[in-house]
Amino acid sequence: MAGGKLTPRQKMINLMYLVFIAMLALNMSKEVLTAFGLMNDKFTVINNSQTEQNSKLAQLLGQKAAENPGFIQSLAMSKEVNSSTNDLYEFIDKIKSDDILKDFKAENGVLPYEAMDKSNIDEKWFAGDGYSVRGKEIVGKIDAYRNKMKALFSKDVKYQSLMIKINKMFNTDKVKSREGIKQLYLDYHYKGYPAIASVAKLTALQNDLKTIENESYNIFLGNAYKEAASMKNFQAIVVLDKNAYFEGETITGKVVLGRYDKNTVPTSFQGPGRIENGQAIISMTAGGVGEHDLGGKFTFLEDGKSVPLDFKGTYVVVPRPNTANISADKMNVVYRGLPNPMTISFGGIPDNAVTASAPGLSSAGGKGKYNLNPSSGETVTVTATGTMADGKKVSDSKVFRIKGIPAPVAAIGGTIGAQKGAKSRLQSSTVTAVLPDFLYDLKFQVTQFVFKVQGQASIVVNGDRVNAACAAALGRASKGDLITVSDVKTKIVGEGSGIQTKTAAPAVYELQ
Repeated sequence: MAGGKLTPRQKMINLMYLVFIAMLALNMSKEVLTAFGLMNDKFTVINNSQTEQNSKLAQLLGQKAAENPGFIQSLAMSKEVNSSTNDLYEFIDKIKSDDILKDFKAENGVLPYEAMDKSNIDEKWFAGDGYSVRGKEIVGKIDAYRNKMKALFSKDVKYQSLMIKINKMFNTDKVKSREGIKQLYLDYHYKGYPAIASVAKLTALQNDLKTIENESYNIFLGNAYKEAASMKNFQAIVVLDKNAYFEGETITGKVVLGRYDKNTVPTSFQGPGRIENGQAIISMTAGGVGEHDLGGKFTFLEDGKSVPLDFKGTYVVVPRPNTANISADKMNVVYRGLPNPMTISFGGIPDNAVTASAPGLSSAGGKGKYNLNPSSGETVTVTATGTMADGKKVSDSKVFRIKGIPAPVAAIGGTIGAQKGAKSRLQSSTVTAVLPDFLYDLKFQVTQFVFKVQGQASIVVNGDRVNAACAAALGRASKGDLITVSDVKTKIVGEGSGIQTKTAAPAVYELQ
């Protein structure tokens, strides 16, 4: 058990088990009891040392997390490990003091090993063939720790080897004895053993806790370094040979892998700008129109030596924009009395830095959106002014023709132009007016029209339906006679209601 390539700690544990086996065959001697006491003292020293080492590793991990975001997740996991470890470690301390050591008085800090030859926990931890309330509490605490670690580590393959150790060290399943009989975990390890042996085993269990915590911290530090160097932290960056191209020109450049790291701060920087948070902030005045070179040098300190890193690039200066883009959204002309929608912008200048003016022009609420409602004249001039980033202003204007709304066309029963039908249909139809192929959806209401039956006198009708006089005239008409609806007066309802309309074109109805 103690041979092979084993760590000193594992050899000590194996030796302790050999002592346990020897106790089963020999009467307990003072030397054996003292050996257990010395073993307990040895584990106590190791635990104290490992507690101090774990604390330093936790501090190092905290420092790394403050410097590099790649360590933040590992730091959070380490805190959970530390909390769970301390909870179980302190609980075991309480078990030793309350259940075992309270019956023995230490002298000069040393326990009376030779007097601790009997078990004093059998009645406290066991009840019949099972556990007492205290025994169930102990096993429950160990299971809770193991399950917490499992939830923390088992989902990531990086921690598989650590998870195997945890399952082995803190497994509370039944144990098969030499005789092949399965015994409860506490029964197998503690029942009937001398008090000093139980204390030593509990201290060894505490050492298992500190070992798991120590290995966790080392893995966190190692994995965090890997995380920081992971390819997922890199970004593909397109680097073109210049920043502006003419139409039809070949675009040349390259794609490189880069990583933005605010912690990589140069010791000096030469170039058109300044260093802020590890980055070179470029600030310079553009030259004349055309292509220009841009370059400089970073200097980093590595292994006590200065390492220069040159950079270079190009940029292209184009003329300032001086022509605005002003266009009507629905037509090439604007109509008098209507809110003609317009989009007004200035090339190279954001919409919030562009203003527009014209008689009857108002904002429509959106970016670059306006309504133009001209009232008089034959033309209207729209002027746009843009403010450049340097505060300079540029302006441009465009002239639009102003037209009135075209005359609508009369319709009988919704049909324009000439049509044929019975007298009854004409008598029940409404006279309307429409404006075909017009970009605005205007609604006309007929207020008056002239009704004339072929060979009879004209009848003036107020409203949009034939009256009794019209019906009488129709009664005297014959098949083939033409009825003309003319001189149709209208008004606009809704949008454009204030506009005076022209007389609508007539409609002709042939009796059948």
